[in-house]
Amino acid sequence: MKHFIVAISLILALPLSVLAADGSKVGSVDIQKVLSQSDAGKEAKDQLMQKASKYEAEKAAKEAELLKLKGELESQGTALLNESARSAKDRDYQKGMKEYQRFLKDAQDDLQLKNTEYTNKILDEIGKVVQDFGRKSGYTVIFSRETMVYVDPAADVTDAVLKAFNESRKK
Repeated sequence: MKHFIVAISLILALPLSVLAADGSKVGSVDIQKVLSQSDAGKEAKDQLMQKASKYEAEKAAKEAELLKLKGELESQGTALLNESARSAKDRDYQKGMKEYQRFLKDAQDDLQLKNTEYTNKILDEIGKVVQDFGRKSGYTVIFSRETMVYVDPAADVTDAVLKAFNESRKK
């Protein structure tokens, strides 16, 4: 598999050598770095952390409630409760467990959905900034660093794009 990736990368790099030979400007950008270090990326991460904290508090409350119900079931047991009362408490506990598990899944799904939503929105904005940056700075091509096997550090425009992206959000 590694050989295949290297071969494809070399084939894709051939047009780059042609671009470099005619004096064209070629650059790369580390999209992950821009995403994680940009103001927008940090804001999105903070919003996700706040939402996760709320879910965590709700999770702890539900766990405490379930532990209390389980404790009552174990302490009262068969000695203090008749069969129908014990069955009712057991059903309540099972119902609570199902609701708890559903809550955990829903919370996880919601956090993943919000993460994807925030990420896609920011990536769209980054893409527009990279295009604008490349046009204004005279680049023929700017590649995403994540898909490159080797990029000369001199061709890395990540910091300049990060700065341009943060500035574009202030307007």
